[in-house]
Amino acid sequence: MKRNAVIPSLAIALLVAFPPAHAADPLDDLFLDAPASDTPAKSDAGGSLPDLGEASAPATSGWKGFTQFELARTVAGDSHWSKARWRNELGRSGSFGQGIKWKAFGRVDYDFAYGWEDDFYNANVRDDKRSEFQWREVFVDVPLGNMELRLGRQHIVWGEMVGLFFADVVSAKDTREFFNPEFDQLRIPQWAARAEYFLGNVHAEVVWIPYVSVDNIGRFGGDYYPVQPEISGLTAVYNDQVRPDRKLSNSNYGLRVSTLMKGWDLSAFYYRSLDVNPTFARQIVGPTAVYTPEHDWIHQYGSTLSKDFGRVLLRAEGVLTLDRRAPTSLPGADGLVKQNMVDYAVGLDFPLENEARFNVQYFERYHNDRAPELLASKRENGMSLLYHHKFGERVEGEVLWVQSLVRNDYMFRPKVIWRVQSNLRAMFGADLFGGNSNGFFGRYGESDRYYGEMRYSF
Repeated sequence: MKRNAVIPSLAIALLVAFPPAHAADPLDDLFLDAPASDTPAKSDAGGSLPDLGEASAPATSGWKGFTQFELARTVAGDSHWSKARWRNELGRSGSFGQGIKWKAFGRVDYDFAYGWEDDFYNANVRDDKRSEFQWREVFVDVPLGNMELRLGRQHIVWGEMVGLFFADVVSAKDTREFFNPEFDQLRIPQWAARAEYFLGNVHAEVVWIPYVSVDNIGRFGGDYYPVQPEISGLTAVYNDQVRPDRKLSNSNYGLRVSTLMKGWDLSAFYYRSLDVNPTFARQIVGPTAVYTPEHDWIHQYGSTLSKDFGRVLLRAEGVLTLDRRAPTSLPGADGLVKQNMVDYAVGLDFPLENEARFNVQYFERYHNDRAPELLASKRENGMSLLYHHKFGERVEGEVLWVQSLVRNDYMFRPKVIWRVQSNLRAMFGADLFGGNSNGFFGRYGESDRYYGEMRYSF
């Protein structure tokens, strides 16, 4: 929903203006040890609802959510306002009794920047970004002995790494602002049926997604649209993203098993899906290269691990992906070739004095039997460094550096968080890119921005 979402946005704003008189839990930061729900109400790592009392007694929580205003100014290239978004999220959770629980949260956005900058952004980008409504979580939990069944729109997070999505294969993402937003806001939930089985230290889950959500890359002309490497002598044109049809034959499904063994938290999974990440099929028409973002059928086998060695936490994950298409230098066909690839990452987390934290990670994509014409190198690797520091009880600072080790491009993200009150937070920072203009980060070198936001939770 786009422009028609303005009325529900105003309705939610009125509810926000008269919230219940109790403080919410402090909001989680971008880099969490365990993924959190997209709502300010905290949940456990599996996303279970909070305890609402006796299993046989129906109950309903009060209204919970947040309202926030985000402002960003792009300073590279043609300086412009790239965000002036008012975001409102609102919902409730409860129990029907007999252990059956429910949760329903929706979100409404309105971005004034796409009215202010109508001479900078094309009409497609303005229509795509100006306003939007999205169901964030709408599900029912049904206990069945040692098993729990969750039906509805939900977050299914399988990854372990700090700020990386390699093993987080089920989650779709809103990448219209690249990976700049907080990850609990960036993830797009799936309409799914998930059965979870618990027996001692073993946790197994089976997932079926009949209606697939994929990454939202936006429209060509947006600040962070994933433009493809330039081809000399050709002008690039981009068609709209081809999203999977809503039919059962396009269902995704998977199985994941995890266990805790002698302090090692281990998991393994298989996932058969329409890839949430698009590939750009290419057609050469005269002096024009026409690109169409499409989604491939792929198989993925993966594993994660984590282990606490005293004060140091080790994390690692790896995924083998079969049949994903990748861009080539060949002019014929669709400009893509099927490749099998392994993505993996290894990271260490060090707690420091005064609640400071340092994280270092190495990550790599390895192309098995790399096709000679593939644009990517056989090994595409990089590293990230994160330092988080608390200045007293209310102010925190964070610096993130992500560097490609192949193409010499980078992303640099400093920010300051001011917790004005337990339920009121301000944040200020910058999203900066540089290096190779065809690199994963360097292609956004004209999209450097400074931003600020204020969030009130209830």
